[in-house]
Parts: sequence; structure tokens; C-alpha cells
Amino acid sequence: MIQTVRKAWAIPELRKKIIFTLLILLIYRIGNAISVPYVNVAELEATLNSMGTTYLGLLNVMSGGAFAMATVFALGIQPYINSSIIIQLLTVAIPPLERLARDGGEEGKKKIQAITRYATVAIALLQAFGYYMMMQSYNLLTTTGVWPAIVIIVSFVAGASFLMWLGEQVNEFGVGNGISMILFAGIISRVPSAVSSMITGVRIWSGVRSGTLTVDYVESAFNYTTEQAEAYLNQALAPWVIPLILIGVLALVVLIVFVSDAERRIPVQYAKRQVGRKMYGGQSSHLPMKVNMSGVLPVIFAQSIATLPVTIWTFIGIPEEGTVAYSIYSAIDTQSILYMVVYFLMIIGFSYFYATIQFNPVEISNNLKKNGGFIPGFRPGLPTSQFISKVLSKITLFGAIYLGIVAIVPLIAGKLLPISSLAIGGTSVIIVVGVALETVQALESQMLMRQYKGFLE
Repeated sequence: MIQTVRKAWAIPELRKKIIFTLLILLIYRIGNAISVPYVNVAELEATLNSMGTTYLGLLNVMSGGAFAMATVFALGIQPYINSSIIIQLLTVAIPPLERLARDGGEEGKKKIQAITRYATVAIALLQAFGYYMMMQSYNLLTTTGVWPAIVIIVSFVAGASFLMWLGEQVNEFGVGNGISMILFAGIISRVPSAVSSMITGVRIWSGVRSGTLTVDYVESAFNYTTEQAEAYLNQALAPWVIPLILIGVLALVVLIVFVSDAERRIPVQYAKRQVGRKMYGGQSSHLPMKVNMSGVLPVIFAQSIATLPVTIWTFIGIPEEGTVAYSIYSAIDTQSILYMVVYFLMIIGFSYFYATIQFNPVEISNNLKKNGGFIPGFRPGLPTSQFISKVLSKITLFGAIYLGIVAIVPLIAGKLLPISSLAIGGTSVIIVVGVALETVQALESQMLMRQYKGFLE
């Protein structure tokens, strides 16, 4: 990977693209440090840190910590991602949109892109309004009224729209996928704070072990309540746990790289056919089917839906201990066994859903038949589509179980260890590794295109 970047840097045109991408990411990080007015940032950060494993915690990680600081880029690139997914689903469900995407050519793509942009602004407006209402209900605003509401909501929507534009600029003039690069930068920027929390955990552990850190001392030193002092001491982390975490993350990266490149290749043969005086076909090829077709989307969708009840309950107010409502809240909490089981099953369900949308066996079978191709041992038409469907079902099951394991293992680790950021670590690692692999492939294809000399030389 480092070798690829070094070779790309030696090519002037690619060097300009890399510098442009880095400048865009720098603008993104600067925007992440500019908070909107009328918000008590310290109180907001403390409130959202207590919701670390909910959907709001996921939004905070995806935005690089901007969500908890109420910056202009607080909504991150999520509105655009949600908009793209919704338009993609509607393209399958609504025949006019499907015809526009399939037969519209370049103009059709531009129209769908314009619809996606408008949908992004609408989703950002809804999310910004919801975020403002949450801050108001938790008394996190320094000034209330119509004007502060307009300023905060417009700032959030403008930030999300500007990020969408930055992503499109990277697609056109930079390296890799702009949206993926912004997500990548946001997640990577959280690494120093994760390392810092580990160091703090080790210090607390040594203080508790030596007897210098007690509940009474923390209460008097930091002006904490008893509950806050106990929560602070619960962050204690034994030094021997850190090597285990690093080994676990490395194993996760190896697994993700292995599965990302894994694919099932179905052999395809093309019959010979004569066109005029020339003979075409007679070649052997293969139909590649990736094990993890849908990427990280099933995890994001499953997490956003599975955490929805807890997130809404957190907005309303956590019930008191000892009540029936608190028992229900504990049962569906993001660290409960029930939540993990539902989360795992939803990942499998969404994986199958996305696989059927992205890979149509009937359409592929018809395309093979039109081009004179066939799978050895299966007749063209219905038998071929049935065989492809069967293979797709088996591959999707393996890919779904892999995604479920990657998402659930950090949850279990977060339950056993006092590091809340581990709970969404699986999703983050999949995105980071996937974007890194995608960017390296983009650089390699650009270099191959520029170094190809042709047949005449």
C-alpha cells in the first residue's frame, strides 16, 4: 500500500489529485472544529458520551466527533448516504425511476443525481430540526427562541450540503470515492481520543489499585456526584487488556481484508458464432460474485433500526430504577443479549435484501443468453438463473454471518471492558479497511492507465 502511494506520488498528475484530496480533507477537519452558536458544547458532549452505543453514538463516530460538539459539520455525510440508499431502493420499486436509471444514459444519471441532492437537503433539514429539539429538551442551549433555532438548523443543513459538494469534488478531481474518503477521515480522527481514553483508563486502574483514587476523593477533586464518581472509576482499564485489544483489532483487519477480496467465480463459456466472414466467441470466462456484496450498509441500517427504541427512550428520559419501564429499557438496551440477537438477525436480513437488489440472477441469465454465453452443465434461461440464485443465497449467508460476527464481537468486548467506543468499532474498522483498499485499487488503476504503452510501441 505504501509502495503504491509512493509510486503514485512520482506521477505529477496523480500527485495533484492526492494533494487536492488532502486539501479537501483538511477543509473537512477545520469545519469539524467550528461550533454553531447558542449551544452549550461541554454539556452536550457529556450528554452524548453517555449515549455512546446508541444510533447517536454511531452518528458521532461517523462525523469524527463533530456531532457531540455541534459543529457546522455535525450531521456529517450521513444525510447524503441515507438519501443515496433511499433513491437506490426507490429506483428498484418505482418503474419510471428504474427506466431512467437503466435507459436514460448520462442524462438519466444526472437527473437521479439531482434528485439525490434534493433528498439530501430534505433529510438534513429533518435531522437538524430533530437535533435542535433534542438540545432544547435537554436544556443544552444558551439562548432559546426563533432566531437561534433558525441559525442552528440552517448551519447544520448548510454544513451537510457543503460536505456533499466536497465529496463530489473529490470524485471529479481527487482520488477515490469522495464520500468514502470523508467517512474515512472522520473515523480515523477518533483514534487519538480512543488512545487517550485507554491511557486514562490505565491511570485510573493504577490509582484504584494503589488506593489513592476513591469515590470520596473523586467527588471532592472533580466536584462530581456519587454516580458520576462511580462512572469515572468504572473506566479503569488493566494494562494487560491493551495488547489483547490490539491483537483483536489486527485479527479483525485481517478477516475484513480476506473477505473483501473473496469472491466465487462461476465459469462461463461463450459459443462460437459467425458474423459475416468473421468468427466470434469460443472463449471461456467467469462470472465473479463477491462474498460481501453489500459492504457495510446492512450493519449501518440494522444498527440504526435496532437502536431506535433506546434512542427515542433516551430522548424522552431514562425511567427510574425498580420500575417496569426500566426493566423493559434494560432488556432492549444496546448492551443486552436480546439487542445483540435482534441486531445479528437484522444484519442477516438486510444482507439478503441488498444482495437481491444489487445482483439480479434473471437479468444476468438473460444477458448471458443474448451474448451466446452459458454456464457448463446448465441450460440457458431458467436453469441458469436458478443456479445463480442458489449460489447467491449461499454466498450471501456466509457474507451476512461474517458481517454479524464483525459487528457483534466488539459489542461483547465493549460489554466486558470499560471502553464504550469498542461497541461501534466493528462498523468503523469495516469502513476504514474498505476505503483503504478501494483507494489503493483506484491509484493502481490510474497508474496502469498512464503506464500502458499500447501494442505499437
